[in-house]
Amino acid sequence: MTEPFQLAGLSLDCDDPESLARFYLGLLGGRVLWNDAHSVGIRIPSGLTIAAQHVEDYYPPQWPGTAAVHLDLAADADLDLCEQHALAVGAKTAPVQPDPRWRVLLDPAGHPFCITTRLAPN
Repeated sequence: MTEPFQLAGLSLDCDDPESLARFYLGLLGGRVLWNDAHSVGIRIPSGLTIAAQHVEDYYPPQWPGTAAVHLDLAADADLDLCEQHALAVGAKTAPVQPDPRWRVLLDPAGHPFCITTRLAPN
């Protein structure tokens, strides 16, 4: 049997969808697919759709502590330069850094994401 599902996208809750979408466009590149009163969808060069969606009374997850799905981003060989780029487009450094092979950052809505040069084998 073939796989019954394909990953259609990733939705991120927030209070300001336009701002969060602009952040991910600046971080990952891509293009806007839609922009309406409740959400903004972007497609990044890898083909993944990211939807920033407004949630009333949104509060960000806490890192570490809150169970959350987060993005792991593959960086080129210079982890410091990749981290500097993420900070320049609006990321913040997470207060806890559990492993020196990864950098844990927070997007403008407070979602954690990791940058690493360590990739899973095929």
